[in-house]
Amino acid sequence: MNLPAIRNQSLFQRLGKLVLARCQRLYYRLAESAVGSHKRDFLVSEVEEARASLEDTRDQFQTALDKFTALIRFDGGNLAAFYRELKREFDRCEQKAEKVKSHISTIEDLAQALFDEWEWELEQYKSRTLRNKSRQKLKLTQHHCRQLIQAMHKAESKIDPVLDAFRDQVLFLKHNLNAQAVAALQHELNVVSADIAAMIAVMEHSIRQADQFMQALAPASLPSPNRDGS
Repeated sequence: MNLPAIRNQSLFQRLGKLVLARCQRLYYRLAESAVGSHKRDFLVSEVEEARASLEDTRDQFQTALDKFTALIRFDGGNLAAFYRELKREFDRCEQKAEKVKSHISTIEDLAQALFDEWEWELEQYKSRTLRNKSRQKLKLTQHHCRQLIQAMHKAESKIDPVLDAFRDQVLFLKHNLNAQAVAALQHELNVVSADIAAMIAVMEHSIRQADQFMQALAPASLPSPNRDGS
């Protein structure tokens, strides 16, 4: 692919993300009006889904690693069929990783919309005491949200290097379906195993941060001009 084509592809990707973000914001506004759902509710739901996505991704990468480990012990049979199975596992890893990235982006957009609205609503208070309490809760929630998003981005940053290493192994095996190629992957597998262990540890931390954030954003703990604070 030539340079202009790459640039055009990058431009289309950015435009696509922008359109999607605007559609999501419109959806949330319509949902708030139609069914009374709140941005906080959407945010909690999205964090729950992101948490589940992290768990799915963690489990999928572990499954892929198990398959690669079994390959190293390969001692005969249909190597081409084994390769196709590994390729399927790698494809699933890519799909899971994309879902994680999508959830993180949506959480960032929702959190910003929630906090902007919360800031605006602070000015509606007549009671200085209640306004200060709500402002303190806002700052605490923003702090928890920053921690969550940082943890999720850290988990995301660990995914791509592992995917790259897996992709290299899948491509190498595709073009070298023989026992010598399998033996040559042993060292790379050891490196990937260590990378996956580190990635899983970071994901576990991100999952715990998601639990803490959802607890902090419990409806009963959010004061507001009317009832709940945002």
